Amino acid sequence: MRAHANNPVDGTEIAYEVDGDGPPLVLVHGSGLSRGTWRGLGYLRDLQRDFTVVALDMRGHGKSGKPHDAASYSMDLHRGDVEAVLDATGLSPAHYIGYSFGARIGLSIAAHSPERLRTLTTIGGSWAPMNGNIGATFAPDWHEALTTGGMARFIDRWGETIGRPIDPETRLAFMQDDPEALAAFFTAAETGGGLTVAQLDAVDVPTLLLAGTRDVDRHRESQEAARRMPAAVFYSLVGQDHASSLLPVDQVTDLLRTFLETVDA
Repeated sequence: MRAHANNPVDGTEIAYEVDGDGPPLVLVHGSGLSRGTWRGLGYLRDLQRDFTVVALDMRGHGKSGKPHDAASYSMDLHRGDVEAVLDATGLSPAHYIGYSFGARIGLSIAAHSPERLRTLTTIGGSWAPMNGNIGATFAPDWHEALTTGGMARFIDRWGETIGRPIDPETRLAFMQDDPEALAAFFTAAETGGGLTVAQLDAVDVPTLLLAGTRDVDRHRESQEAARRMPAAVFYSLVGQDHASSLLPVDQVTDLLRTFLETVDA
């Protein structure tokens, strides 16, 4: 089933789809991607065997609303988008899997509305403020690339920055984006949405943190989060960097199922 929910605060429309059978599980993608990423990589086919899977498009992405002002991308609005989808489907509380910025949203929900989550799984996630991280992850001149050259220029600069061409699937996903909306999204992401140490220490939602060994900053932050959070575990995705952290699908879903079995026990 494909449908839309509306954030009650600003009316932004959030696209989502639901399929499968079992306990509810929400998938939230990373910056510049969409819920189609989960389908393309095989996560939906795998997880729908055991879960009622809800995959949504973050605001500014996919089929969801794409405001062009940075104020429309505050973390409280991102949290509200996920909660609006959970309310529309009647599937709260749910297991949650978030990649990259989707992981940041999940951590924020765990800190502010823990009753919404059964468990949280983060892949390539971070909890601290992101000042400078957009440039480090994509390209130092990301804003100029987006606003003057559009998506093609941004993707080319990203590949130049990391030293290899962006893979065709990821390039195709990013080419669907609205460059003005993505620039507004990144601007807001750089300046807000992180947790304080005290907030992180208080998150008691059972949490699985995954990060690639070559995704140095997020690997370090995820390890630290696992040490601080009272109900968290961390596993390394050996050899993966930030862009490739979703690629070992079987490893990620096996770790997820083992984690959930442990939580249930």
